[in-house]
Amino acid sequence: MSKHDSVFPTILNQSATASMRQAFAPTGVMRASINLGNPILANKDPSTGAPCGVSVDLARALAERLELGLELVVFDAAGKSVQAVAEQKADIGFFAIDPVRGREIAFTAAYVLIEGAYLVADSSPLRNNDEVDRPGRRVVVGKDSAYDLYLTRELKQAEIFRAPTSPAVVDTFLEQGMDVAAGVKQQLEADAARLGGLRLLPGRFMVIQQAMGLHKTRGDSAARFLSSFVEEMKASGLVARALERHGIEGASVAP
Repeated sequence: MSKHDSVFPTILNQSATASMRQAFAPTGVMRASINLGNPILANKDPSTGAPCGVSVDLARALAERLELGLELVVFDAAGKSVQAVAEQKADIGFFAIDPVRGREIAFTAAYVLIEGAYLVADSSPLRNNDEVDRPGRRVVVGKDSAYDLYLTRELKQAEIFRAPTSPAVVDTFLEQGMDVAAGVKQQLEADAARLGGLRLLPGRFMVIQQAMGLHKTRGDSAARFLSSFVEEMKASGLVARALERHGIEGASVAP
């Protein structure tokens, strides 16, 4: 995609101060942490293998706004992506808002809302989400994902097991004979269609607020700049167009 592609109509004639560029790119290039473990946000282009998706579009737009070069630092799991920003091996990232992560990372408001759902075998007696948290139930989540963090706080009786990545949740669920798989609704729907013999419980157990973030040590001014950028990208329609262009269904632009 050209840097002058019309997907970035509102951002090409802006300038940023040297101090702001330093806050976002102390190495001289802005490093964006990209999580391929959430297909709503990022994926690999089937023809080139390059990362693509909503988060990649936003990273490019921010780099252009700041007049910086961009390096995509790609991971297969949310926890690794968060860790890269927490350890300042990446400058910005795209994460679900969570208080645990918020100890080190300053989040913007959400730009996309994503549903979290439960998946079970067709033969499971479970019919509703409120039946999951019972003694003896075994729930599989992606390690250090937003679902892991949320369910670790919320489930009082069921036992949580952790797959290495979110895309591996359903395979782990089947291999280990677990009771419930938890994750991004669209990922679970795709796995159910791929494997057969599986169904989603109706509704959702949570709504994930996907935001941008950077390490708190980058300063309040940088955090405010990033927050304003996200609000502009929502208001300008860039986020909505990116969701449509990448064929993403089941996610909505955050208010």
